[in-house]
Amino acid sequence: MAASSTAATPSTPHDAVPHRIHAVPVRRPGRWVSAVVLLVLAAMAVHGLVTNEKFRWDVVWLYLRDVVVMRGVGWTLVLTFGSMAIAIVLAVLLAVMRRSDNPVLRSTAWAYIWFFRGTPVYTQLVFWGLLAVLYPRLSVGVPFGPELFSFDTADVITAFWAALLGLALNEAAYLAEIVRAGLGSVDPGQAEAAKALGMKDGSILRRIVLPQAMRVIVPPTGNETISMLKTTSLVLAVPFTLDLTFATNAIGNRTFLPIPLLVVAAIWYLAITSVLMVGQHFIERYYGRGFDGAHGAGGRGGGGRRPRRLSRQAAIAGAGTTKDDPFLEVTP
Repeated sequence: MAASSTAATPSTPHDAVPHRIHAVPVRRPGRWVSAVVLLVLAAMAVHGLVTNEKFRWDVVWLYLRDVVVMRGVGWTLVLTFGSMAIAIVLAVLLAVMRRSDNPVLRSTAWAYIWFFRGTPVYTQLVFWGLLAVLYPRLSVGVPFGPELFSFDTADVITAFWAALLGLALNEAAYLAEIVRAGLGSVDPGQAEAAKALGMKDGSILRRIVLPQAMRVIVPPTGNETISMLKTTSLVLAVPFTLDLTFATNAIGNRTFLPIPLLVVAAIWYLAITSVLMVGQHFIERYYGRGFDGAHGAGGRGGGGRRPRRLSRQAAIAGAGTTKDDPFLEVTP
């Protein structure tokens, strides 16, 4: 923002814009002061981490690449992406049911969201772990009638599947409200116009409404994915003992060095979160095309090279839409 000098100065012979305004930017010393303060605080924090021997950075580097830790990272990623994939499918189904004209579907979706959002995820995981105790055998058949087939619960619902389903069903309740908000953000006229062209409801939702709603759905879904990455540390309640948090805690308890192993887990969580944030940025930019003028066709969002930034006054003069003296026709 420039305003301290607004006096017009004579233009140079080679200046394409006559009477160009040479403005001086406003000084902002507060920015420099705050930057220096933050740099000092950051340096103090780094110095405290590096010089404190209790962190045992040699042990951190040793176990950062440990086989058990790497296996925990892999299982954590499997739980994160697997549960999110199931949750997204259920969330879209629940959101459509919430918007349905059928009161049975609306009530069912509301009851599901009410229950899974109203109870802690840790409690739900504990019950999933006790499923084989509560119901040793599960069967499919006619209620109060003959059974078609049955199976042992412990053989089918293992610790991994219990953890995966527990995380997915809980997350679906939260994502359903995000999807419902995204669908509600689309102008109803879009669906009405598509219906007037003879499109079916399923095609309208898949090809018209959802692509436009993704601009609203993607950012909070990205946040939920990052949150799910850290929620996997609760699968010990099932119990599932192959995730990253349990692996590092087990090594820390065995070596009597809990702090370095906590640092190892924190570094891996930060690294994975950073990658997820980068992916979220590109997905948001993809679905935000056409809504942000700065990322239009030919710009960064359109995949082309970024055009060379020109002065606003030079761009206006080069367009040829204004006269050299705009006040010539209105001044005597």
